[in-house]
Amino acid sequence: MPHRRLASCFAAAALLSVLAVPATAASTGRATAAGPDAGRKIAAAVQPHRAVYTMALKSARNSSKVSDVRGKMMFEWADACDGWTTEQRFQLRFVYVEGDEMLMTTNYTTWEAKNGRRYRFNVRKLINGEPDEDIRGDATLNRDGKGGTARFSTPEPQSVKLPAGSLFPTAHTLGLLDHAQRGDHLVNRVVFDGADAEGPTEISAFIGRPAKVEDTAASPLVKGRQAWPVRMAFFPLAGDSPQPEYEMSLRLLDNGVAQSMLIDYGDFTVGAELETIEALPKSGCDGK
Repeated sequence: MPHRRLASCFAAAALLSVLAVPATAASTGRATAAGPDAGRKIAAAVQPHRAVYTMALKSARNSSKVSDVRGKMMFEWADACDGWTTEQRFQLRFVYVEGDEMLMTTNYTTWEAKNGRRYRFNVRKLINGEPDEDIRGDATLNRDGKGGTARFSTPEPQSVKLPAGSLFPTAHTLGLLDHAQRGDHLVNRVVFDGADAEGPTEISAFIGRPAKVEDTAASPLVKGRQAWPVRMAFFPLAGDSPQPEYEMSLRLLDNGVAQSMLIDYGDFTVGAELETIEALPKSGCDGK
């Protein structure tokens, strides 16, 4: 199904980390990985939060089998002292041109150590109220940045090797924020999120020029913040297609909030607009 990785794309967009990413260079010549001091500075600016997004079909080609998409997503990012916990719950109704409808309900929870080296994930998906997918596991990265291992406990026990320079979703977004603040534009990373059993994905990101949020009616967590337009293309490492599986555009704020998102599956696009947001407390510890 073209929409099976919705949980994954939101994870890559919205999760946050606190310490340094492994020392692998980005595709731009002068871009280098963030050091611990830079990582802590970014972490001090990000805001744990709970947000609700309204989701809807934005466009569809004549060849698309999808005629409408509607739903909501709740995203929560919390500071658990030793790591970041995230939960995404979304319910989407897909309407197809033949007249059939499908209700997809997904709960996607993760924990990521603040040093970026340990990760746990749990994905449960229902289709029309019936269990469709249950994925659980954990992953670790080596201290030297030379890769790691992901271990799935369900749907079937298996291990997947993670290549050198791999990141988990929170560390990836920290890297995007670091490169954005330094004026870098191109960032290529390999990210493992556990959203499906296919293993890691290469994410190629382009970061545009920042602008202040001018919406006077926006939440204090949004209004006046610096925002970067980010475009990401997702290439599963297990595949061999030169075309991305999907692309996503988002407006990423300097405090880690995603103000809006647009997921492009080629024959249709789905948008997510921030509806409500509230701040969650910071733990005050760096989780070393």
